[in-house]
Amino acid sequence: MRIKTFVLALVATLICGAELSAQNNNITPAPVRVYGGTCSDSGCMPAMPFDFSQLSTLCIKGVKGADMERIAAAVKAAGLDLKLVKRPSVKSCVNIYINPDSMSFEEGYAIVTSERCVDITARSAAGAFYALQTVRQLVESGEWLTGAIVDYPRFEYRGVLIDISRHFRTVDFLKRQIDMMARLKMNRLHLHLTDAAGWRLQIDSYPRLTSFAAWRKPHDWKGWWNGDRKYVDEGTPGASGGYLTKAEARELVAYAADRYITIIPEIEMPGHSDEVLAAYPELKCSHKPEYQGDLCIGKEATFEMMQAILDEVIEIFPSEYIHIGGDEAGKGDWKLCEDCQRRMLQEGLESVDELQSYMIHRMEEYLNSKGRQIIGWDEILEGGLAPNATVMSWRGEEGGHIAAQAGHKVVMSPHGYCYIDAPQDAPYSQPESIGGYLPLEKVYSYEPVPESMPEEVGKYILGVQANLWAEFIVEDSHYEHMLWPRAIAVAEIGWSEPENRDYTMFRERAVKIVDRMIEEGYTPFDLKNEIGNRPESKEDVEHLARGKKVTYIEPSFYYAPKYAAAYDATLTDGKRGTWTYADERWQGFLGRGGVDVIIDMDEVTTIHSISADFMQICGPGVFMPCLVEIAVSEDGENYTKIADIEHEVIIDELPSFKSFGWEGEIKARYIRYKAHRSKYTGFLFVDEIVVK
Repeated sequence: MRIKTFVLALVATLICGAELSAQNNNITPAPVRVYGGTCSDSGCMPAMPFDFSQLSTLCIKGVKGADMERIAAAVKAAGLDLKLVKRPSVKSCVNIYINPDSMSFEEGYAIVTSERCVDITARSAAGAFYALQTVRQLVESGEWLTGAIVDYPRFEYRGVLIDISRHFRTVDFLKRQIDMMARLKMNRLHLHLTDAAGWRLQIDSYPRLTSFAAWRKPHDWKGWWNGDRKYVDEGTPGASGGYLTKAEARELVAYAADRYITIIPEIEMPGHSDEVLAAYPELKCSHKPEYQGDLCIGKEATFEMMQAILDEVIEIFPSEYIHIGGDEAGKGDWKLCEDCQRRMLQEGLESVDELQSYMIHRMEEYLNSKGRQIIGWDEILEGGLAPNATVMSWRGEEGGHIAAQAGHKVVMSPHGYCYIDAPQDAPYSQPESIGGYLPLEKVYSYEPVPESMPEEVGKYILGVQANLWAEFIVEDSHYEHMLWPRAIAVAEIGWSEPENRDYTMFRERAVKIVDRMIEEGYTPFDLKNEIGNRPESKEDVEHLARGKKVTYIEPSFYYAPKYAAAYDATLTDGKRGTWTYADERWQGFLGRGGVDVIIDMDEVTTIHSISADFMQICGPGVFMPCLVEIAVSEDGENYTKIADIEHEVIIDELPSFKSFGWEGEIKARYIRYKAHRSKYTGFLFVDEIVVK
């Protein structure tokens, strides 16, 4: 009866209360609906300040056991010290009702704050838990009015990937991130447990995975990767690494479950398996080169090992999904391997893509027989997708869309928006990273289901995930700096409806969350001191060469197709680049020479300056030129050199940006701008060639 009465009261509130902005409040992610004011049989009251300190009792109905304990703990974490009572009250109370018939959304909830009480209803214990995360934010803000909130998630999958292979992280560190994820209503933690840099989970049937393949010298991934890439035995003096014991993994699983977060373990196969092959070289391909990273699919022992490992994994992790990787396999060794070629012949496989698909299919069948489902990176589409597989789309959005169109479930995680290992502010101001530039605003702008996608296709998009790879992230403090606040943006993308998302208002809320995190000892990026994008990139630049024809002198010096930007128009289109070469404004050159172009000004023109910007980001192999030559001509035949700018290219850790140019006065129709690459192999990225 009390539940029915509450639902009726809620309906009355929604009819009479004034709808408020779902964005302009202290709730993150932004809720579906917020109403101010309350109504009862005696009439409607306008929204009034609500004092959470007046509350004294707690009643929880509809759950027992672990869920009862979890919800009571969430009440306490919200800052409410309440006495647990058996019956609902009407004064100074928090009443929580879990009723499967109360609403149609599994994780949804409704909150009514009347003059004296807080009433919460939810379809599930998870919904009640999320309601209490909202209450916690209201208590922390100290600002709330009487009224109602109706809220539920847009997507069922709202996740974060934490990479503990490249640099191992402890259980305590992972618990801290789980705590923050829970406060933001995220519900999937994808643990990247295995990769070349180290195996991070105890496996009893193959003990060398942790006694050997989990340890290395030196500690930092970059030094190891650029060095001998060797592993050492556990206990070797100076050895660095670690792994989760089964007991620790189970502890972590239980801790996450208490916060309604499911941990999805990832066991990479068949690629990214360097550490596996170092510990068990008998699983290499038959021609046995010194270095291999792909498991031999031709050997039955490979399947015996992977199945034994998965048996132990599913004993620890109750997740419906087991992530099997499937990305970036080199596949070259398979073409030379007698065992792999024999397998292809026996199975009628025409390509190495189909050979990988064969392995993915077998792994799916095996996990399905154990009551589990596979999820893998979008490369598992190549060669034919396993029937029940879920795709995690990372190389862009196309793979995810193709899978959804074929009726497969998809988690969207495109690197252009969700790979938060790139700098989030001016790169020169940030710790070393893989390169690029991915600010909070760009992350927040991502839309997992485009408007053009038919509803019958969009329903297969399960949600969204932020991925934080740790190649360059040695310290825990640096990891938190990269993770937060961008994961907050992903939380809101996964939970909030598009019409309830507004970046300006979100940023205000995110600044408050970051400040509170800092007070609590986290080390997020300090958003309120954000430098932001390159100032000159915000507006088109007007100059004499804008829109003029550019001729690229030699084919060997031509721009790389992947970084063509606006093709031949790029260098004079008036658009300045941002902090990243992946913004389709910078043009990248990978040829043996460098940049060599001629700009035709259409007529002889008086010129006072010629300049272009270059960037250097050493991690991904982007370097400054060692020499820039500028020459001019009136007839296009006879050129006069006006600048010869030498530059010493020095390898350092911090990204840098530099303008190479000339100033003076000269008349010319043609401008030849030539930038020579240094001794370091890699890209030259050039911005607009500005002529004034």
